[in-house]
Amino acid sequence: MTEDKLNNQTSWQDLTIGGNIYDAGNAKEFKTGDWRSQKPRWIEEKCKQCGLCFPVCPDDAIPVGKDQKRKDFDYDACKGCLVCVKVCPFKAIEKED
Repeated sequence: MTEDKLNNQTSWQDLTIGGNIYDAGNAKEFKTGDWRSQKPRWIEEKCKQCGLCFPVCPDDAIPVGKDQKRKDFDYDACKGCLVCVKVCPFKAIEKED
């Protein structure tokens, strides 16, 4: 259904299916970053590579290279939960305004 046909009389049966998630940790399969309403920003200069952020990311949006160092966010997977901001003791991740 197109947007121009949507109104307050449109039934739920006529809406397109969207946001179906059948398994945990499948953000990479669906590019769920489009859902994000908040965005974390990684400040590489402040990062001590302590490894506290990437295990708490529910969508595996913080990649770690073969050298065991974190890279910048995979914003296609990041949903903006900002858990990473809370766990970083060095303030190397902050909420982008």
